[in-house]
Amino acid sequence: MSADEKSKRFKEGMATRRSVLGDAWVDRAEANKTEFDVPFQELITEAAWGHVWSRPDWTKRERSMVTIALLAALGQHEELAMHVRATANTGATAEDLREAMLHVAVYAGVPAANHAIKIIKQTLAEMESGEKT
Repeated sequence: MSADEKSKRFKEGMATRRSVLGDAWVDRAEANKTEFDVPFQELITEAAWGHVWSRPDWTKRERSMVTIALLAALGQHEELAMHVRATANTGATAEDLREAMLHVAVYAGVPAANHAIKIIKQTLAEMESGEKT
């Protein structure tokens, strides 16, 4: 998709994606795109970041907590860690994540929450120490 063809929703999605994940993360993802995954990257930028994350009714903090809870419940550990790192930009706190994991435990199962808590603790510790993952 050329720059002229990019929709308003795509451009809004890219701005939101950058504000949540950070320029460095998005720049790496963009640099690693291949012909194979360009359509997928465009889809998630427009749909997830443009249609959902850019909506005005919830704050980025609220979307962050819901996203982290869903990823934990689904066992999507790599995405979970990425979104925990994004809390530095969304304003979700460690206390918010703890509360979200209590919901995951009750509504999606203790094993899902238990493993997610391990990933969250590790990721928060890495963030605190300044480690890059």
